[in-house]
Amino acid sequence: MSEQQRQAPLADAMQAYAAGGALAFHTPGHKQGLGADPLLRKLITEEGLKQEVSLMAELDDLNHPEGCIKEAEQLAAELWGAEHAFFMVNGTTGAIHTMLMAALSPGDEVLVPRNAHRSIMGGIALAGARPIYMQPAVDEKLGIPMGVTTECVRGTISMYPSAKAVVVVYPTYYGVANDLEAIVSLAHEHGMTVLVDEAHGAHLKFSDKLPPDAIACGADLVAQSTHKTLGSMTQTSMLFLQGNRVEAERVRCTMSLLTSTSPNYLLMASLDIARYQMAKEGKLRVGRALWLSSLARSEVNGMDGLWCFGQEYMGGPGAKTLDTSKLTVQVSGMGLTGAEAEQILRWKYKLQCELADTKNVLFIISMADTEETADLLIRALRDFSCTERRGEAAPDVPLQLSEIPLMECTPREAMFRPSEAVSFEDAKGKIAAEEINFYPPGIPVIVPGERITGGILDYIRKTAELGIRVTGPQDTTLGTLRVLC
Repeated sequence: MSEQQRQAPLADAMQAYAAGGALAFHTPGHKQGLGADPLLRKLITEEGLKQEVSLMAELDDLNHPEGCIKEAEQLAAELWGAEHAFFMVNGTTGAIHTMLMAALSPGDEVLVPRNAHRSIMGGIALAGARPIYMQPAVDEKLGIPMGVTTECVRGTISMYPSAKAVVVVYPTYYGVANDLEAIVSLAHEHGMTVLVDEAHGAHLKFSDKLPPDAIACGADLVAQSTHKTLGSMTQTSMLFLQGNRVEAERVRCTMSLLTSTSPNYLLMASLDIARYQMAKEGKLRVGRALWLSSLARSEVNGMDGLWCFGQEYMGGPGAKTLDTSKLTVQVSGMGLTGAEAEQILRWKYKLQCELADTKNVLFIISMADTEETADLLIRALRDFSCTERRGEAAPDVPLQLSEIPLMECTPREAMFRPSEAVSFEDAKGKIAAEEINFYPPGIPVIVPGERITGGILDYIRKTAELGIRVTGPQDTTLGTLRVLC
């Protein structure tokens, strides 16, 4: 580790400013905590309030960094092996929107896996691009989508050779990683930019027992959720750039267009500190997380009615390797859906999982976990498996739509056309004006501009009946859907 990596330049500059004693006659209105309500003081420390200032000369400017923010971003780029890093304070959604708008122009075709997060669909709409969807492999036993296969990408490229870019989700929400290196090589051979949603892979860099990170695989732009598996605050992410397929200045200008001109310095400092922490002890912490997850997986697989797949299950379509810090525990053998298991675990055992789907609950073992937290998880799941059985198997449900819906117009075109609300059943045959997801994992069932079929309505109804949370539509009860007039 370089000597510079042992520093946190942005966090240090904020501390120095707060210690300088300058009397505040500027925003924010709480004046470094002077006017903060006791509830806010309880929520944020006195020191945190003193450092919660905005755009002081010595604290640099996120939109045009020249000082401590620039230094902090350069250290992040160095640690993750990229040429440029950009701090994001509006989540990985903001990073993905920036990535797509920087790499695409209106009318460009972009190849997109159908299991992409809704933020990718939003970025495509903002860019005015035309999505060409690729169907990911689906594992019937697990009941989850895997990655898109190299063969699928190759076939789609041959059908759309003029496409500008390829989007890859790597790894998936469940930790499954496809052959990204092969996909990058294939896309670059055809002059296409590779854009990676690596929201769940900020920690991959710190262990050779994990899938290789997207930058190491040669991707051009990579969006990471630093807050998801590392130690920064929620809503903070990083966007990495390497190579010359997209200009760094275009990325910065696009980011400035989409980012607040008053970014929160506590959020930015948390990114700097998370990088500093991982530079010091990332390999140790991630290594411990993998060891704990291995212990937990072994214990779960000895419990009646539960199953947690591991690296030995990889090798199928779209599943080259696995981030083993993700524990996907299948509960259907107990006669429960994932949504039912989530509620029991939350309220009876005080365990909050990351997500629940039709068959599984997902737990993340991160660099923060200890032997104590892993033991609590194991003991709770053991008791759960002994006392909560409802039957031999949960209800069978469709895993995904049998085919990708027909796109009648681009998402952006649909956004600006008049729409109306119609009853759920009357939406059949019409063109969607809103997106429908089940969240998590936030993968769209229907996107604005696509034709709604009876099969789509059946799929939505059956999945909603299982208790999976609906997001996207104006009417989340699904009594009505918005369609184009």
